[in-house]
Amino acid sequence: MDERSLAVTRRSLHGVAELILAGSQHRNGGGIRLRIVPGGFGTVNAPDLRVETDTLVTLTGSIRLIGTYAEVAAAARVGVHRLDDVYSGGPKISPDEQVEVDLAAARLLADAFVRGDAALRTLDPRQTPVLWPEHFDVGITLDKVNYGVSPGDDDIPEPYAYVGPWTPRTGDFWNATFGATRLMTELSETAALTSFFKTGRSLAALPAN
Repeated sequence: MDERSLAVTRRSLHGVAELILAGSQHRNGGGIRLRIVPGGFGTVNAPDLRVETDTLVTLTGSIRLIGTYAEVAAAARVGVHRLDDVYSGGPKISPDEQVEVDLAAARLLADAFVRGDAALRTLDPRQTPVLWPEHFDVGITLDKVNYGVSPGDDDIPEPYAYVGPWTPRTGDFWNATFGATRLMTELSETAALTSFFKTGRSLAALPAN
């Protein structure tokens, strides 16, 4: 996958997640939590919106993710809202920026999210994984440890899984300042991703050094 296409698509979908889905949902009093759906992600409360690779699906039809965020939102008959009043670490994307989604990159990111959602549900069936619009990652918290899948960021430019104990740990498994990460390409099967989470859970349960 071309690194630029992946980065641009990730930023564009992040913008759609915040400005159009979570922003509109929050304005309606439904909170900012989003969910993983086949092919992408969607709202959990009104308005009923979901992204399937390069398309925004509404109750009345489908809209290609082309144009500015404001134009896409207008076509969907919803508003466009940044969430700077809710959190400080968002993508800082303007409604007037252009949405640019590469279909192959969107499919890769959607696959990472879907597999992450499945593995997290296996790790703790009592919880529903949340796609958070601030950092655009799907995750859960269990016994003061964060588990999740990120589509990539400035430090790791491709999708990766992570285990982040609230109390720092040391050892070979913990390869990041906040815990442990593994590229999704290294965890090609959902079972391998689940095993990574379970290993992290076991090691995080040990006393911190």
